[in-house]
Amino acid sequence: MTAQAPSLTEALAVQLLRPVDAAARRRAAALVADWLGCALGAQRSPLAMQLAGVVATLPAGQATALGVGRRDPASALLVNAALGNVLEMDDVHRSAILHPGPVVIPVALAVAESTGANPQQFLDAVVRGYEATIRVGRALGRGHYRYWHPTSTAGAFGAAAAAGSILGLDVEPLADALGTAGSRTGGLWQMRHEPVPTKSIHNAEAARSGLLAAQLAAAGLRGPRKILEGEQGLFAATTSDAQPDLVLAEAADWLIHTTSLKPWSACRHAHPAIDAMRDAMRQVGTLAADDFVSIDVSTYAEALRFCDRPEPASEFEAKFSLQHAVAAIACLGRPQLSHYLPETIGDAHVRAMRARVTVREDAAASERFPEHYGATVIVALADGRRLHASRIDAWGDPECPMPDAAIASKALALAQWGGVSKVAASHLFEAVGRLPTAFSMEPLPAALAGLAG
Repeated sequence: MTAQAPSLTEALAVQLLRPVDAAARRRAAALVADWLGCALGAQRSPLAMQLAGVVATLPAGQATALGVGRRDPASALLVNAALGNVLEMDDVHRSAILHPGPVVIPVALAVAESTGANPQQFLDAVVRGYEATIRVGRALGRGHYRYWHPTSTAGAFGAAAAAGSILGLDVEPLADALGTAGSRTGGLWQMRHEPVPTKSIHNAEAARSGLLAAQLAAAGLRGPRKILEGEQGLFAATTSDAQPDLVLAEAADWLIHTTSLKPWSACRHAHPAIDAMRDAMRQVGTLAADDFVSIDVSTYAEALRFCDRPEPASEFEAKFSLQHAVAAIACLGRPQLSHYLPETIGDAHVRAMRARVTVREDAAASERFPEHYGATVIVALADGRRLHASRIDAWGDPECPMPDAAIASKALALAQWGGVSKVAASHLFEAVGRLPTAFSMEPLPAALAGLAG
């Protein structure tokens, strides 16, 4: 450390290198399964095919690129770190307003495979990567989120921490890696206004830059130690309301336990409304489309900023449409991946139902955000009844956790959606479930290699 008071990255590096306990490793394994399900489910997407076409031309290596085979770690990350959020079902941290898993887990897997790390080293890297991502992300504040993609911004720090953990970096080089990763991180939200998959490329680049930063630090390259709080650092450059104290704030446990999981294939900002709509529908029996007069959704301002989209024209836009999310439930019931395909988006009944949906801000929900993501739904029926349901938290949040069985069912269903056989997917997730106490990583790469079966 420097003789003067340690910088935020130096102090963060000290926090990250504390021992990881068994409970955190078990949580990490559950999130690995969740990420794999999301990434494998995305295999049928055009982006997966485009990335595979690029990576397939590159030389073989020691890390698994999903759907391609063994490539060098950086090439594997171009595929693996991009695919985890394509279905919009990746994990999320509310107060940091980002998705740690799609960036951190692919890095930990690639480095573990290429270095021969054991399962505990792999899971420890995941835990530490989540910790760095969340601590930096929540310190960036909502001002950063207005224009910048924090999964990419903070995710690069998490990628460096995950890679550095497996590479055995001690405090000094880990601080260098964090500084180097942070010095070129970020991603702009403009792609939200255009139907393009750039968000996924942000994730891949955050993963790749974090890996490179850790590799360079292992080789002795110094990095800027005050990349967060410096006069031309990340806080000064990208946010108006940074909260530097949150980088090092005390916590009762590893922050991986505070991550939420997403049961539905839509932007997380739509999930409270989805859950409230489902709660409202449970109050009655089966309804016909003509039974609905109107559906009123009130939620926090950020949900409206991202998901007020009354006429989505594509799968991407539908996943960021509050109107489509609740209309599909009214017409079709429990949310499914198929609800966001073009044939459902263009269905006449669903389109008519979307026209009956109004959205507005709930000041109380806005006040609770981002610690809580809430929504209220009021459904007016033709017979005069009014169905009312509110959510302060969504299913999958720590306050409303998904049971282990639901996590496993989601992962298996997504893998099969992506074209993986049930037998191969089951074998894969069994290997993941054994990681906390396994002696070798080998069953996991072997199961990944057998996914075509």
